[in-house]
Amino acid sequence: MRLAMIGLGKMGYNMTLRLVGGGHEVIAVDQNAAVAKELAGKGATFGESVADAIAKLAAPRVAWVMVPAGVTDAVIEELGQRLSKGDVVIDGGNSNWQNSRTRAEALAKKGIHFCDAGTSGGVWGLKNGYCLMVGGAPDAIAICEPIFKTLAPADGYAHVGPAGAGHYVKMVHNGIEYGLMQAYAEGFEIMKTSPFKLDLHKIASIWGHGSVVRSWLLELLESALKDDTDLHAIKGYVEDSGEGRWTVQAAIDQDVPAPIITLSLQARFRSRQSESYGAKILSALRNQFGGHAVKKA
Repeated sequence: MRLAMIGLGKMGYNMTLRLVGGGHEVIAVDQNAAVAKELAGKGATFGESVADAIAKLAAPRVAWVMVPAGVTDAVIEELGQRLSKGDVVIDGGNSNWQNSRTRAEALAKKGIHFCDAGTSGGVWGLKNGYCLMVGGAPDAIAICEPIFKTLAPADGYAHVGPAGAGHYVKMVHNGIEYGLMQAYAEGFEIMKTSPFKLDLHKIASIWGHGSVVRSWLLELLESALKDDTDLHAIKGYVEDSGEGRWTVQAAIDQDVPAPIITLSLQARFRSRQSESYGAKILSALRNQFGGHAVKKA
């Protein structure tokens, strides 16, 4: 089928290639026209702008939005002005599920469908496929299902509920990811500081075969440790893209204890401090009440 892919970053670019490879016609649009033209040389159709892309589609028109969070509203607003009743907007970015419900309600007033597609797979999705957690009305899902089935590997796509549900499930997915990554990080640091000279790359490798802690994340860790076990080229500064915070907030709102995910988020905050003021407070207090030595700056 034919669709527009708006936003050709590291995810949108590869998703376009996978769709083209699956026989779909994709109108590629990006603020950087050179990227869209590059994809046109690989089987996509160049879209000069959102307006141009919409003009090249046939009803029911489908536009997949894969842009950074800061511009999602503006793009969806423009689509709402240019699309017609029965058309579909898909947001595949990491949007807040509450925003997705609001966007769905606004578009529904014009008869335009909205699907929120939680998309996992990262830079490996082109080869392996993308796990898709999709929210939306059944009518919209029926229109777009050929797209979802091409992007996802076998059994890697599901319609999880109404609009908002897709991004909600993806939010929790990423919260769990935070916890898993933190557990690996702590375990490997314990081994690195052990009294043994352990080959951490070798350990990551063998744990991938038969171990109860084997996973794709562990395979990626093995790859990361292969050429630089000490990770000299990487600074221990860890960002978060929002989903971990939203998961913790959802846990609070729903009275669900989630200590692992919460602490994994807090660990990321700590990684950004070159010097912790809170730690200085602790050191000063120990010195005040117990005379414990402090290390001078």
